[in-house]
Amino acid sequence: MRPVLPLVFLSALLWAPSPILAQGSVAGPDSGMTSQTKDEPGAPAHPRGDRTPGKAPDEPGRVAGPSAAGEGGRVDADCEHPGGGADGAAAAGEGAARGDPRADRARCRKLTDADIATAPIVEVRRVTHHRAVIAGRPMDYTATAGTLTLRDDGGKPTASMFYVAYTAGDPRRPVTFFYNGGPGSSTLWLHMGSLGPMRVRTDSPASTHNAPFDLSDNNESLLDKSDLVFLDAIGAGFSRPLGDTKLAAFWGTDPDIDAFARGIERYLTINARWNAPKFIFGESYGTTRSAGLSYRLQQDGVQLNGVVLLSSILNYGRRDPGFDQELINYMPSYAAAGAYHNRLATPPTDLPAFLREVRDWARGPYALALAKGQDLGDAERRSIAAQMSAYTGLSPAFILENDLRVTPGRFRKELLRDQRLTLGRYDDRFTGADVDAAGETPEYDPSDTGISGAFVAAFHDYLARDLDYQTDLSYRPTYYSAGLSWDFRHRAPSDRGPGATNEADVALDLSAAMRENPHLLLYSLNGIYDLATPFFGTEYDLGHMQLGPALRGNVRFAYYPSGHMVYLNPEALKAMKADLARYYDEASPPR
Repeated sequence: MRPVLPLVFLSALLWAPSPILAQGSVAGPDSGMTSQTKDEPGAPAHPRGDRTPGKAPDEPGRVAGPSAAGEGGRVDADCEHPGGGADGAAAAGEGAARGDPRADRARCRKLTDADIATAPIVEVRRVTHHRAVIAGRPMDYTATAGTLTLRDDGGKPTASMFYVAYTAGDPRRPVTFFYNGGPGSSTLWLHMGSLGPMRVRTDSPASTHNAPFDLSDNNESLLDKSDLVFLDAIGAGFSRPLGDTKLAAFWGTDPDIDAFARGIERYLTINARWNAPKFIFGESYGTTRSAGLSYRLQQDGVQLNGVVLLSSILNYGRRDPGFDQELINYMPSYAAAGAYHNRLATPPTDLPAFLREVRDWARGPYALALAKGQDLGDAERRSIAAQMSAYTGLSPAFILENDLRVTPGRFRKELLRDQRLTLGRYDDRFTGADVDAAGETPEYDPSDTGISGAFVAAFHDYLARDLDYQTDLSYRPTYYSAGLSWDFRHRAPSDRGPGATNEADVALDLSAAMRENPHLLLYSLNGIYDLATPFFGTEYDLGHMQLGPALRGNVRFAYYPSGHMVYLNPEALKAMKADLARYYDEASPPR
């Protein structure tokens, strides 16, 4: 805890001239970013790399300055003479030991509130102008990196939400809000890998090479169809609580939905975009957020044109122990992995037809066998194991040892065990090698470790070189805090009574939003090699929204030969962009 400073020291801090301030250090919790100025409207567009921001390239976010002498790189003339500074004088008055210049300087240089990096209350906007090549055509656009100040109903600032927006200048264009999930993840994955104007290239499904990484124009960007806004959840990226508001206030399904609703509505207000066609685009837990957010925004008067769900999980209750539905949901994904890795005795010649066959078996004989529980007869048990082996490539003996219930972790460890290889969770095309080949589950996820370094490094480089954004905060790709657990409880639209909540079944919210706004179009995008959010589970959740016949045509599905992050496969990204282009034309036709 910082000790109470003597009054004379505080007076010296307030009135004495300080070389620290002249070097540009943060002067307070609201001023760390407000000195950034935006480019004048109409400034010439520039390609990547011809800006020279004022910060060290190997430490993004730090302000570059002259070489600093002394301890910690901090120069303070008032602390350089023996016993210098008000704090030194006060210490002397208290009988402190004298004659040690190093100790005197240390006492003089105690941290103050101004030394602590905090998120700004005053909203920041850093504007730069660029040109990209999208679908083979050049396109000028404006990038805005900044913060949105979220306030509670009483007007108190509670959080600062970081965002990067890409706009083409027409306020009537569609605008799409993007976010990843976690919960606890920033949005750098969608931002740097999917549909933004720049994209980092990886070596997927192999582990990506070491730096330098390749960040270049994204020919498949969605910017030609919509303005794009990438938002970071509170606690992740540069987004932080403000003042005395704690992170726990945002660390749950419903408060997270509330924060994103306030952030989106704030963006619409300060940029005069309320009358633009509006879309939300979530990945992974971001789809959980989107489903709940679709209903919340609807109640706030934000009528969405479309909701795009990439790699979905809409009902966390189905993952509770004792329920077999999640095992049924994984069966087609196991079959796709078995086919990809050539583990099937009879390789399918038509993969989509093969997966339809596996779906039918999973929801039929397999589901019925699991429903019988311990009453399942031995002959039927062996028959189910034999068929499951034919579909997945696992041995019948292993399946029987697991009581027909093979969890994803065990599947990833077992399928290629004879090669001492494991499968990726986010993308089972990736393989890894564990120290212990006899273990029960993989020691790490190669589809995570194989790309993370490239994404994080490319983002920091892009932030400094292209967006020219400066802050003393650390960017958190993901954030998890010891002692703080996500609260998955959720109050669905039909839960009216006090305390009536469920385990984040947000498909009910999406259903309500679509019934209240019958023009809302939903597009579900799925990677068939995703072992984190299986596509058959998404079909199950969206198939249980209880929509009437007139609305069922508003729900669309697309499938790609990739994993959780579909865009890691360049060919899948190209197909996904083409599908989305048609979807946007339908959901926001010219008027």
